Amino acid sequence: METVQSIKQRLSIIGNDAGLNRAVEKAVRVAPTDISVLVTGESGVGKESIPKIIHQLSHRKHGKYIAVNCGAIPEGTIDSELFGHEKGAFTGATQTRSGYFEVADGGTIFLDEVGELPLTTQVRLLRVLENGEFIKVGSSSVQKTNVRIVAATNVNMYEAIEKEKFREDLYYRLSTIEIHLPALRKRKNDIHLLFRKFASDFALKYKMPTIRLEENAVPALIDYRWSGNVRQLRNVAEQISVLESSRMIDLITLQTYLPSMGSNLPSVLGKDKPQSDFSTEREILYKVLFDMKGDLNDLKKLTMELMQNDNIGDFQKNNESLIQKIYNKKEESPAPEKETEVFSLPAKTEENHPIEYVENNQVDYPYVDAIEAEEETLSLHDKELELIKKSLDRHKGKRKLAADELGISERTLYRKIKQYDL
Repeated sequence: METVQSIKQRLSIIGNDAGLNRAVEKAVRVAPTDISVLVTGESGVGKESIPKIIHQLSHRKHGKYIAVNCGAIPEGTIDSELFGHEKGAFTGATQTRSGYFEVADGGTIFLDEVGELPLTTQVRLLRVLENGEFIKVGSSSVQKTNVRIVAATNVNMYEAIEKEKFREDLYYRLSTIEIHLPALRKRKNDIHLLFRKFASDFALKYKMPTIRLEENAVPALIDYRWSGNVRQLRNVAEQISVLESSRMIDLITLQTYLPSMGSNLPSVLGKDKPQSDFSTEREILYKVLFDMKGDLNDLKKLTMELMQNDNIGDFQKNNESLIQKIYNKKEESPAPEKETEVFSLPAKTEENHPIEYVENNQVDYPYVDAIEAEEETLSLHDKELELIKKSLDRHKGKRKLAADELGISERTLYRKIKQYDL
């Protein structure tokens, strides 16, 4: 069995932190088995190096190694990508296609960002983990596969389970062995070492002298909170190597390349969303339709009471809250109280006949005809398309902002844009 140090040298893993060494040691020990492994850690810590160690030291090293970014595959096609599909299974399926689990038979599959998998796909994945069986999209025959699954995520799995975004049984099946990679800010002794390694690599790549830090700049580099972890440190080293003419970097120059400590990078999770976040477009459309239906029912009720009530003043007084709800009437505190006339009906005369009920219990209401004539047709397809267009126009085509406003994932919004050809 190879030592931890030799493994790190072979895969260019830089650092002597105890947490990093422990993670590599776990990977070396679990590699000869077929146990499922879950790699956790913040974005940018280098989680993809662990499955490579496991694959290269296992008996599957001569088989295929496939890395799949689950967060980059649209929700509607992820089942086809993972498990394959039959010809004619859906629109555009012109031929039979093999999925990753069929192609990687006898090898290893690395599922990156496994926390982004849809719930339906999680059920399929659970069956593969338990029995090694899967069914292609559009097929009725069960297929067998012999793959080892190594998953990785930067999502807090316990919170995802509480919010019912990740299956608890799948989590325990994946995390038979859990390997955690520490954040870069917890590996302070490795920061300067990594920076020098990146500076040397970029000097070789761009054929220029290697940059070096002055003594007063090193503490600032170490004490900085690297929210983007190793990926952010690498980017800073590349920027300085390319943009600075002087090869000796002082403290002031270094600080110009370090973002403000108060800013959050995209990789850092923000505040928790409210409970009613309308995670799907179906929920958004249902809410719109329910609100419209409620307003229509209130309007019909108001109209019925108005036609059956002779005293307009009493009618307005008894239904003041309902009138304000429908017509958005707001009270103005500084202004003197005035009785607002909502409807102006003709005075009751002898020519006005009372409402008579016919044999089929239907009443001829002239006002109802007018309301029904103005009622618009409600189409889920049209409302969905209208909401998406308005949101994209408001945010000038920025899909991420539009998806946040609509309460859906960016992946789902992208699929809808392609569906409606926007």
